[in-house]
Amino acid sequence: MGSPSGPPFDPDDPDRERRERDTEPIPRIDPDDVGYGDGPPFSDDAGYGDGPGLAGEGQSGRSWIRDPEAGYQPPQISEDELSGLRVDAAGMAPRRVLPLEDEPTSLVARYLFPTERYRGEWKRHWIHLSTPIIIGVVATFVLGYLSGFLAGRNVGALTTVAVLLWFAVMGWVAWRVADWWYDRFILTNKRVMVVNGIITRRVAMMPLARVTDMKYEQSPAGRALNYGTFVLESAGQDQALREVKNLPNPNELYLRVVEEMYEPQAVEARLGKEADEAKADDGA
Repeated sequence: MGSPSGPPFDPDDPDRERRERDTEPIPRIDPDDVGYGDGPPFSDDAGYGDGPGLAGEGQSGRSWIRDPEAGYQPPQISEDELSGLRVDAAGMAPRRVLPLEDEPTSLVARYLFPTERYRGEWKRHWIHLSTPIIIGVVATFVLGYLSGFLAGRNVGALTTVAVLLWFAVMGWVAWRVADWWYDRFILTNKRVMVVNGIITRRVAMMPLARVTDMKYEQSPAGRALNYGTFVLESAGQDQALREVKNLPNPNELYLRVVEEMYEPQAVEARLGKEADEAKADDGA
C-alpha cells in the first residue's frame, strides 16, 4: 500500500487546523428544507418604533407611527424642535416676514378654499412705484413751469392744455398706485398665488407640490433697499406663475416658503403653539 500524498502528520503544525477546515466536505442541503428562522414574522402593521432611528445616539429621532384603524398619524415633534424654531442659539428670535393680517382680507379670502391654511399676503415693495412717482414729479415741475411761461404770454388755450395734460399724468400715477395697493403675493399651505388688477382681475397660482426649483435675485439696489425677484420653476411646461418682481424681504420670505414646502408639520405645530400662547396672554 502506498503512502498517502502530502506532508506527514505534525501535531505542532500551525496551519493544520486551517487545512482541515478548508478541506472539510460541504453537506448537501435539500431545497425543500430551506426556510426562515424562528425570528418574529413580518406584519403589514409593522412601523418604525420609538428608538433613535437615524438620529444617532444622544439625539431624539422623529418616529412615524402607522395605525391601521386611525389612518395617517403625523410625526411627533418635540418641544426642543419647536424651541429651535422660535429662538436661535444666541437667544435671538428668528426673523419672520409678518403678513399684513392674521386673517386673509376680503380681497384674498374669495380665492381660498375651505381646507386651505392661510399663511399670509404681502404687497410688493414700494420700489415698484418708483417709475410712476418719478414721472409724476417730473411732470409737475415741467408742466408747472410751462403753464407759468404760457400764462405770461396771454396764451390761455395752451395753458389749459398744459393743465389738462398734468391732470392726465396724475390720474395715471394714481391708477398705478391703486394697482400696487391691490397687488398681493399670497402663501398658503398648498400653493403660492399672485392676485392683481383693478378692473380686470388676474389670479396666477402654483401648487407647492409642483415647485421643482425656487430662487430669488437681488440687484445691488435690491440688497440696499431689501427687495428682490422670485423665480419659480415647475414640473409642467406651462407656468402661470414664474417670476414675481419687487417682493419685500426676499430672504425671510424665501425661508418661509421653503419651510412650508419641506416642514409643513413644524409650521403647523409652531403656529398652534403661538396661538395658544397668545390666548394665554389675552386671558392673563
